[in-house]
Formats: sequence, structure tokens, C-alpha cells
Amino acid sequence: MKSETSQAFDHPDARSRATSLATPLDRISLRDHIVDVEIGAFQAERGTTQRISFNVVVEVLPAQLNVEDDVDKILSYDKVTEAIAIALGEERLNLLETLADRVAERILWEPQAVRAFVRIEKLDRGPGALGVEIVRAKAGEGSVSGDDTKISPRVVFFSNEAIASANLQGWIDQLAENDAPTLICVGAPEAKTPQALAPLAQRRIELLAIEQNAWILAARDKRCVVVETRTELDWAMKNSQISVWAPSKIVLDTVDGPSAEHQDALDLALWFATDMGAERFIAFDQGALTRELPFPVDFRKSTGSKI
Repeated sequence: MKSETSQAFDHPDARSRATSLATPLDRISLRDHIVDVEIGAFQAERGTTQRISFNVVVEVLPAQLNVEDDVDKILSYDKVTEAIAIALGEERLNLLETLADRVAERILWEPQAVRAFVRIEKLDRGPGALGVEIVRAKAGEGSVSGDDTKISPRVVFFSNEAIASANLQGWIDQLAENDAPTLICVGAPEAKTPQALAPLAQRRIELLAIEQNAWILAARDKRCVVVETRTELDWAMKNSQISVWAPSKIVLDTVDGPSAEHQDALDLALWFATDMGAERFIAFDQGALTRELPFPVDFRKSTGSKI
């Protein structure tokens, strides 16, 4: 029998066999599947790709006798590589642990899958391979995993004129009285942002300019709290907090994220509203839209007192 140490450095199939369940299961495996991807929490890992290796074993219910050599009646290898591709395409990730968990979760959506062993390694970060390995099992029927209640926020885009308006506190009073949670977006201040030669550096500068404006707005009313992560946003919506979105993290962690240039501030806010599943979008001091959106859009002037 292999030791736990040897299992740790062997293919996930070794761990699968060593921890077999009482009911015999079949296994399918993917070995040394290498993808170039941008991933990582360090600044040196941004704006560049690195090789990531995937080794996956999926324990599946035994195939029925009437499979008849039909690929539609089994869990195809394509489902494993597809789970990897979808997880990589959803957003830019910092952690291999997050990526592994998402790959395993998607694999376990398949009806035949029972357990998934996922090992992911970075091949270019040092003299050896750096990685993680996880095991996930399908939850039993009838289990509940957290609160899946969908919350649809109201998203409001405040122009610079609106932020400086004497009506601001009255608008926030109205937003606070509404049952729907409120997420506020802003653009950059009017002052010209510094210019950098590197596109990634310039994008960060533009996002930070927006965040400066978010803090300026939050300083006008203590009910407005600057937030930057999806976890904070989810908590804020569930607890009736008025949030002002600081976009750097979510935008930079998104594959092919939207522009943060000054003239694109409204498009950035609309992208955010779409991503958050907004029920309604209100924009101050903006023109008309030329495209359809999955929520109603209302335009207001900062000279009016009604939100």
C-alpha cells in the first residue's frame, strides 16, 4: 500500500484508489492537461500568462449495461476539459484553490459524477511545480448549501455634478428608504489622470481615479460605504447597506474586463449593473442609450430633487 506521502505526490488517481468508497465506482482521468493562463495574486503575474497543469480524476457511477457504445450515456472526457475552460473564462483568478474548487463544482454537476480529485500546478513560478489538490464529493439529495436567494439591487450612477449637488443627501435619503439594496457607481474626477506608457499601469491609474471619487462621495454621507469585493457587496445587499463601488479588484479580476477611461464611465457602471443582476439603473446627467439592457434605465438631472 502506498504511503500518504507518496499519494500526495502521485497522480490524483492514487489518492482516489486509496480512499475508495464502499460502493465500487468507475474512474475517468485527465493527465497533464496544460493551459496558458493569466492567474495569480502577485503583481508579477498580472498582464502575463503562465503554464498551468491540470490532473483530474472523476469517480463516476458504473456505466449501465445498455450504454451501447453511445458517448451521450457516459461522462465524456470533454466534460472535464470543458469545466476547466469555463472556470478559466469566467474571470481572472488570484488563487489556484479557487480555480480548483470551481472546476470540481462544475464537474459534479454531471449526474454520473460522485467525487472529483483536482490537482492544479503552476509550472513557471520556480524550479519545481507549485500547486494544490482538492477532493470534492457530490452533496446528498435534499442537502442545502447556503442561502441561494437572489438579490437584485438598484444601481445608481452619480455624475461629478451630482456628487457636488446640494441634493445629494436628499437622494440618499430616498435610496435608504427603498426596500431594494442600493449600489452606487461613479466616474473619475474631472482632473486629468497621470499618463503611463504601459497599458496595464494606465488601466490601474484610471481605476484608482474612480476609487478616489468613490471615497469623496462616501465622505459626503456616512451611510455610503466604499466596497471592492463581491463578498462585501453580497453582505452589503443582504444587510441594507448603501455601497459605493470601488472597481479595481472586480474589473482587474475579470477576463476581458471593461474600459475604465473617463469617457467610458457610464458603460463601466452599466457593465457592473448587468453583472450584479440589477433590477433598475438610474443615471445622473447622462445622455440616452443606444442599446437594450436587461433592466430599465432612468436618466435624471442633478438639478432635480427626486431620485
